[in-house]
Amino acid sequence: MHSKQIALIFLVFNLYFSYSQSDRIDEFGKPSQKEFDLKSYEAEPDATGLILYESGKYYAIPIVKRTSVRLVKEIHRKIKVFDAKKFDYATVEIPYYEGNEYYGEEIKDYKAVTHNGAVQNFVPNSSFYKTHKPGVGNVLTFTFPNVQNGSILEYSYTIVSPYFYDLDGWEFQHELPTLYSKFQTELPPHFRYNRILYGDKKLAIEKAVVIKDAFKLPSNNGHIDTELDTYVMIDVPSFREESYMLSKKNYVSRMVYEPLAFKAFYGFDQVFTRNWEDVDHRFEIRSDFGEQLNKKSYFKKKIPSSILDIEDDLERAKAVYSFIQDSYTWNGRYFNYGINVKDAFDDKLGSVTAINISLVNALEAAKLDAKSVILSTRNNGLPTEMYPVLSNFNYVVAVLIINNEMILLDATDKQAPFGIIPFRALNIQARVLDFKKGSYWMPIEPYEKNIHYVNAQITADENGNFTGKVNQANYGYIALEKRNSIEEKTLQEYIKDQQKEKAGIEIEEYQVEEIKKIEKPLKENYNIFIEPEKVGDKVILYPFFNKTYLNENPFKMKERSYPIDFGFPFSNTYLVSIDLGNTYEVEQLPTSRSIKLPNDDGEGSVTYVAQGGKINIRFNMKLNTYRFPSDAYQSLKEYFGTIITILKEESIVLKKL
Repeated sequence: MHSKQIALIFLVFNLYFSYSQSDRIDEFGKPSQKEFDLKSYEAEPDATGLILYESGKYYAIPIVKRTSVRLVKEIHRKIKVFDAKKFDYATVEIPYYEGNEYYGEEIKDYKAVTHNGAVQNFVPNSSFYKTHKPGVGNVLTFTFPNVQNGSILEYSYTIVSPYFYDLDGWEFQHELPTLYSKFQTELPPHFRYNRILYGDKKLAIEKAVVIKDAFKLPSNNGHIDTELDTYVMIDVPSFREESYMLSKKNYVSRMVYEPLAFKAFYGFDQVFTRNWEDVDHRFEIRSDFGEQLNKKSYFKKKIPSSILDIEDDLERAKAVYSFIQDSYTWNGRYFNYGINVKDAFDDKLGSVTAINISLVNALEAAKLDAKSVILSTRNNGLPTEMYPVLSNFNYVVAVLIINNEMILLDATDKQAPFGIIPFRALNIQARVLDFKKGSYWMPIEPYEKNIHYVNAQITADENGNFTGKVNQANYGYIALEKRNSIEEKTLQEYIKDQQKEKAGIEIEEYQVEEIKKIEKPLKENYNIFIEPEKVGDKVILYPFFNKTYLNENPFKMKERSYPIDFGFPFSNTYLVSIDLGNTYEVEQLPTSRSIKLPNDDGEGSVTYVAQGGKINIRFNMKLNTYRFPSDAYQSLKEYFGTIITILKEESIVLKKL
């Protein structure tokens, strides 16, 4: 490359980045030539795309007819595509809450366009779809057309919302790197927030300006000042999600507005977050929460007397749990308003809130001590402990207090045994709502005995191949995951998936036992045929031929700045017996060895013993701790790297007799 070309490229980057650092407003539909000329992002040359510009402005507008106020959110985003084949962000999902005219959000003025030079391909109105997504709610979805290398994708939309207490804030950091990200709020002093900057990135611009008489009061013709707050970040690196992490909300750079108080425009103050006593009272008086917890007499009539008459408290609790679990189908919704447990029971259909409030009622109807519990799911982020923020919570479970033990229960998953709440709810701690003594935090502890056990016995035949049987048993969350897969795919599809052939391996007569008996381990049995690899006069046999619980190292990044959370501890055990008969003798065995994580957080071992024409192998790995700080990343990466090497790469070398 000529020196003039290098100088020109350097000048373009300098101009671009100096321009990026100013407080700017980009007009929709008019990308700059500099943006079209950009071929890659120097800071992350492997990035498939780059967010060139994004802005969010939130402001209040009066609704005179109702003497009320609405929050308007205007969003604009512009994205450069570098590698269209690997670019995974052409489909956009915009969440919003769809209720009635008083309590719902309106999404409007949405538009999207793909820029390819002078050619513009707009997304037609017919290609914007409004759907419901479990755990998220309503979403507006669209896909950019004609995405190519060098395309610039641009979209904007507006949401009108009554929810000032759930302002959402702004994420500056995404899966793609971001050149320029701006967030503004223009609000009257009636709305008070505690502003918190999360993440380790610094703001390039942070300023507040008072705008005189900018807001018209909805109750009269008077005007009051507003405060315009501006926050800008530039050159924000991508945030790369990896296996075994909690919500990225806990770690990405973002600005959060936690509501403190709202002074109504017609006379009284409403405090959103003051103390937990206020929050308890709000939950207790709600017609769709506290009132719904007073339906014990209704459920006492619905629960069979054969359950209510069980003398042992724990066994009675298990029977009540199964009764509610079998009586409902979860509709995919989490925490929702306007529920009625009687209607939900009649319909045999309900949200997480409806089902688990019904469970609390049913347990109390059976003379057991139960409470409702609110929490935030793993994907929703960790709730703030310093003071209550209701918008932090999106999920409800039940807690049973029995024999000085607290057992969390969630009846939404028909495959979950008593005492195992779904993985989505394993998010460190929850808040127990005790309306008599006051609410309190409790830790969310997962079920501990999560085991994948395999016993395989194979024998060499006269042709040099191996045949035999494999028996597997799965416990705890590992069994729950498999049962849910079977329910989603059907048993036939699950078996077909398990029987997918690997080179030289055939699986037949696959059987699954105890599918419906969720309190028992899930068992899988099958016959196996193995044609080993031949290299000259040697035969290569990989002894862990069955599908292992871990099949790759989940940790691939150089380093990781956020904690590791597996959700639960687990162990794998593989016993493999190989009868060489009169066909083979051992030429070489892998090395028996053991490894340990620091502080006895985990261990692994493998032993190979060849004796009397047989090879016996025992592999065992345990993860005793399931939550690790970021500085444990390298040791975990090395630990799982060794485990995968043992399971996938080390072979037995045999010689034919």
